[in-house]
Amino acid sequence: MRVVVQRVSKASVTIKQKKVAKIKEGLLILLGITATDTKEDIEYLVKKIANLRVFNDENQVMNVSLKDLNAEVIVVSQFTLFAFTKKGNRPSYIRAAKPDVAIPLYHKFVTSLEDQINTQVQTGVFGADMKVALRNDGPVTIIIDSKTKDF
Repeated sequence: MRVVVQRVSKASVTIKQKKVAKIKEGLLILLGITATDTKEDIEYLVKKIANLRVFNDENQVMNVSLKDLNAEVIVVSQFTLFAFTKKGNRPSYIRAAKPDVAIPLYHKFVTSLEDQINTQVQTGVFGADMKVALRNDGPVTIIIDSKTKDF
């Protein structure tokens, strides 16, 4: 399981000209899932994200976590995070989980994150053609892979 975590001053997800998620200060999380991912991958990432100190304290030092700030979150499914680009110019997505595996893990990730940060997490719609808009704050963008514990 792999995430791209972006600190944002605002973000939104639009599907067919309808805004389905919108936040102000918080995190936009792109989530990629493989067929070998388990609840242990979810637990690792959720704990890491909830406690990741990427928000500024009163001294403008990144020392405040999502849990501390009670900021907003959007999670968007992103199978392209597991694009394989070694051969040719057309990425292969063979490592990305099929929907029957990915959808339950996606939902479990969202509910686990909600439990960890004690607030509702907004989402896109799994498999939909989504337009994601954001204003990256910092910019702060962090990639975390549950299999390597980094990227």
